[in-house]
This record gives sequence, structure tokens and C-alpha cells, in this order.
Amino acid sequence: MGKSRNPRRSGAAVPSVVEAVDGGLAELIPDRDRARAWTLLIDGAPQSHVDLDDPAYLSFEYQRRLGHVIDLAAPPGKPVQAVHLGGGALTLARYVAATRPRSTQQVVERDATLVQLIRRQLPLDRGARIRVRSVDAREGLAKVPDGWADLVIADVFSGARTPAHLTSTEFLDEVRRALKPGGWYAANLADGPPLTHLRGQIATAAARFAELALVADPTVLRGKRFGNAVLLAADLPLPVAELTRRAASDPHPGRVEHGRSLTDFTGGAVPVTDAAAVASPAPPASVFR
Repeated sequence: MGKSRNPRRSGAAVPSVVEAVDGGLAELIPDRDRARAWTLLIDGAPQSHVDLDDPAYLSFEYQRRLGHVIDLAAPPGKPVQAVHLGGGALTLARYVAATRPRSTQQVVERDATLVQLIRRQLPLDRGARIRVRSVDAREGLAKVPDGWADLVIADVFSGARTPAHLTSTEFLDEVRRALKPGGWYAANLADGPPLTHLRGQIATAAARFAELALVADPTVLRGKRFGNAVLLAADLPLPVAELTRRAASDPHPGRVEHGRSLTDFTGGAVPVTDAAAVASPAPPASVFR
């Protein structure tokens, strides 16, 4: 019986997979450096990176930071109950399954056609306890039982913008309802100068949670460029020192703001309500070049 060959290692080009999904044009681009790794783009905007051989590998800067949050949310290896709002290529759900076996996870990804594409091209480990619902994020969150989740992660983008109804105090009331006492909420936020959206999201979370921390590239925090920031919120003290150490040791080091410095950074922004909510700003075209 002949040995199967990896086409990338034998020099043959592996074709991209291009398919129309509900949210636009999806592209799965093979990673030239990792044998079974792929990057998902939607309408040209990078959404996810998955390594099927090593699901604990996180390539994207913001996903590494959310990985730190997952690592610190419970003792190493302990199973958790996690809700992911926004699925993409299911990178973070795969990461939880790999680093915390026997975890139970719910993924809410509105784009049913995208979910089908990912299941077909980048299949999940059969032993992973991951349930995917193809509904709106807030609608899916409403179906999570009271006090079920150790961790709720929001990473929802439509046309590279976070929808308005996922930015309000009313949305965070639903997050709190789904969280266990002491559970954590983490959100991937995107903004650029003058950081109005980011400051408003911090103020909104501060209106609902006692403890906050923000992780981002220093140039983003200084309003020098458009980029991602990870906001972490809870009612109990957060492991800020360890989060700071991990963020600082990343390939692209991040800075952690909390306490007084985070309050000062917010600069008097007020909480966002459903009545006043708007989508996050669209990134400039240069971000994805």
C-alpha cells in the first residue's frame, strides 16, 4: 500500500476554497508554512486561522489574547462551559476543546452556509463537545440557560463591523444572565482613532461588571492605528498580573489597562443602550493590505 503524500510538502500547490456564504464571499487560503492550516477570509477580511494538526496554535494577534483569557479562566486543563458568539472557522472553540478536554461549548454563528463550509472543509474533532446554532448572536444567547456559562466570548462581525445590538447594556444584561457567578465575559473589539467606540464599550461593560481589563497593541491604545482590543469583564478580581505577563510576551506584545488607568482611558464615555447603539466603525481598506 503506497504512502499518501502531503501536496504542500511535495511541492504541489494546494488550491484555495472559494464559496459564497450568507455573509459574503468566503475564502479558505492554505497556510504555506503549516501543513494542514488555513486562513478564512470573508470579502477579503481575515476572520480566522485554523491548524487542524495543532488546534492549540493561535495565529491571529487578538485570538492569542483571547487564548490567554481561556487559559486563565479556570485551572489548567479543567473543563469549562463556554459560549462563543460568532464562530468563524471555530478557532477558539477548537482551542478550548484541545486545551480543556471534556469542556461543553455552544457556538452561535448566524451564517449557516459558512458553518456548513467549515464543517466540510475543516471538520471538528468528533470527540469535541461543540454545539453550533445558526441564529443571531443575541437570539442564540437568549437560549443559554441562566447561570450556565463559565465564559462568554463575543467575536461577532458583519461586514467587518460589530452589529449595534451587540454593543449595549441590554446585551450585557443577557450575558450576565447566562454567566455563572464569577464567570467571565470577553469581547473582541475593533476601533481606530479617535477610539469613540472602544471607550463607549468600556463604559458599557463598567456599568454591568465590577472588574475590567483591556488588552491591546500600544499603538492602538494611543489612537495611532485601527486595530483590535480584547475587553475582559467579571465581578471578581481578574488575574491582571499574569494576563499582563502573557500579553507582553506575545510575538506582537500587548499592553493591559485596568483600574484607574482604564478609567482614565475611557475619558468620560457613557454606557451605550439599545436606543443609542450603533455598529462599530468600518476598518479602513488599508488594514487588510
